[in-house]
Amino acid sequence: MRKLTPFLLMATYVLLSSSLAAALYRGASDVGTCIAALFGMLGVCVAFHVFFGQRFLEARLTKDIELVRDAHRLMVDAIDSTQKDMIELADRVQSQKSTRSEELTSEVRMLEDLVRKLGESIEDRLADWQAGPVIAAAPAPRNSREAQHMALIETIREALVQNRVDLYLQPVVSLPQRKTIFYESFSRLRDVSGRVMMPAEYLSVAEPEGLVPSIDNLLLFRCVQIVRRLAKQDRRIGIFCNISLTSLRDETFFPQFLEFLSENRDLGGALIFELGQDAFATRGSVEARNMAKLADLGFRFSIDKVTSIDFDLQDLHRSDVRFVKIGAGILLEQLLNIEGKPALKFLKDIHAGDYAALLARYGIEVIAEKIENERQVVDVLDIEIGYGQGHLFGEPRAIKEQVLAETDPPAGFIKSTLPQVRRRA
Repeated sequence: MRKLTPFLLMATYVLLSSSLAAALYRGASDVGTCIAALFGMLGVCVAFHVFFGQRFLEARLTKDIELVRDAHRLMVDAIDSTQKDMIELADRVQSQKSTRSEELTSEVRMLEDLVRKLGESIEDRLADWQAGPVIAAAPAPRNSREAQHMALIETIREALVQNRVDLYLQPVVSLPQRKTIFYESFSRLRDVSGRVMMPAEYLSVAEPEGLVPSIDNLLLFRCVQIVRRLAKQDRRIGIFCNISLTSLRDETFFPQFLEFLSENRDLGGALIFELGQDAFATRGSVEARNMAKLADLGFRFSIDKVTSIDFDLQDLHRSDVRFVKIGAGILLEQLLNIEGKPALKFLKDIHAGDYAALLARYGIEVIAEKIENERQVVDVLDIEIGYGQGHLFGEPRAIKEQVLAETDPPAGFIKSTLPQVRRRA
């Protein structure tokens, strides 16, 4: 039928032209006029046919082009989604591979340390035995796990005594200017081979042995020196310094800690002590009283390792908590879309952009941490968070050896804070 349509239309045009010519002939017009009218009418019909046919063809081509463009956009989206999934899968596989490799390397090196210690000569053991009084005899390791645990304890002690403790700093910036306002400090231990030990590797072992206060004490001493060094450069930058509940309740350590801070109370505005959310929630009366003593000297507190942003704001304010660090992913996951406006899951009657203002009414600033990409920066700015921290702005970096040497504590500083070593049988 589609092929027959042009012929039918042409026949119609001929009939119309013939009808016009016949009408003129009957009206006593001459033959030449009738023939001219015939071909003129036929030409007009063909011209209209070509014109409207071209318009319909262009409209059909335009529609087909739009369909092709839509199909192309869908294909590009599908390719982007597939590529993103492949990148995430590759990152996940690489991360798991790297993590497993680091775990195996750590275990091998600790076993090497154990073998080296077990291979010491009898004379060295006797000399070490005679160097000080025996306090208590610890049983020999019963299995490889216990031996590995004991070797790690010795490695931590040696790192502290030999001052193989490094200070790492990561910037905390203002948003959107990205100007460094604070630094967060991290401690890293090195074993005898120079391998850097992460806190996750040694803290769980150091705490039962009473070694955490010594680490906190050294970290504090170095943070104080760094703050004073920055003050000489006329840079008003604060430093977040981690402190554990163990240190806050230690009857031997904390009085010395408090005395040292009393001598440096002029740094109260620049030194902020940081606790994890779970640690803050489980603090006892002793820890709370000692936190109050630090606050009386002008020092402030920060909460990190946040898993829930539904805080008891009055409790935070009473405890002189002036900062909370919330992972950007956790913070954005708490958003809901209610009637077109983002709100918080636990406070559905306020806009998400009012969350920072709500905490500010209690004197608390929100810092969005673990920011890894620009998309998160945009989302954080949308909810009016004023500070950011994460690898996008700078990774934790060790301070220079020259600066580290200037922050070394006096001789015997660490040994005076270490619990007395137990001799092993």
